[in-house]
Amino acid sequence: MNNSAKNLTFLCVGSATQDVFLSHSPELAPVCENPEDCFFEIPLGAKVNVNHIDFSTGGGATNAATTFARAGEQAIFMGQIARDPAGATIAKSLDDEGIDTAGLAISYTHKTAYSVLLLAPGGERTILTYRGASTHFLTSNFDLERIEKAFDWLYVTTLNGHFEILDKLFHDAKKRGARIAFNPGKGELADSKKLLALLSDVDILLANREELSKCFTGESLEELVRRAHNYCPVVVGTDGVAGAAAIDKTSFATAGLYNPESHVIDRTGAGDSFGSAFVLAYARGLGLKKALIYGGANSDAVVQKIGAKTGILTSYDNLHDMKVEIRPANY
Repeated sequence: MNNSAKNLTFLCVGSATQDVFLSHSPELAPVCENPEDCFFEIPLGAKVNVNHIDFSTGGGATNAATTFARAGEQAIFMGQIARDPAGATIAKSLDDEGIDTAGLAISYTHKTAYSVLLLAPGGERTILTYRGASTHFLTSNFDLERIEKAFDWLYVTTLNGHFEILDKLFHDAKKRGARIAFNPGKGELADSKKLLALLSDVDILLANREELSKCFTGESLEELVRRAHNYCPVVVGTDGVAGAAAIDKTSFATAGLYNPESHVIDRTGAGDSFGSAFVLAYARGLGLKKALIYGGANSDAVVQKIGAKTGILTSYDNLHDMKVEIRPANY
């Protein structure tokens, strides 16, 4: 249910993938030399039997759009697929969720992005991915002139370091009065100077601890989030099971896991579900505490199912409270 005075509209820009999950195989039990160094031991030439297969769709922008649509807001997707079976599956999934596909474009040079995920017990996975149409972007496909409908927020996931597209998207979105949430990826993080230059237009920056450390100095998540806040008015950082931290102009907040005892089946989409639900709450004017609870609850629901979208929440009305520590932003 939408608790805001009016429906918000989110334009979600980035990747779309077809995902295939292979699981329930003794061959996919991880071998660990130490807790931080685990791998699958599959001999070259082996035939590995798996006992379960799941088909889903993913990609940061379609995952975020699904969060907004299921919450009762308006969502528009902008990204590339091809005219192939994977592309048809993605297009149908967007239609089924009620997501506007005005920004959906067809690549004639690359196939739709496709991933095979080898799923270990406990939710960790190894991903074999073909990025295809979701990384070889055509600039003209990301022109906001293609979107006739007004939107309140531009939610941007990685565009594989295509800074010329990002710069134009941000500039044009600001001209249209939209606010911007940005979840950069490896392509953007590889050039921190260009990335930092973009942040003057960004209202909410979303990243995990490792990603923040590519651009900012600091040992702890708090230090990294506070340094990023010098460039961006709202920053939220995540650190896996250690929780999350967020800052805006008045408050700094930290939170642990929404349900520490939840049984994790698949961590795919955990970051996307957290970030998009955080933005949902903040866009509704609910503040940092509620935003962290929304993010934690959505992520918790997602990791208990296979696939990045399966567990995305349809309501935030009956969430239980959780410990969120809030201090003044200048503390």
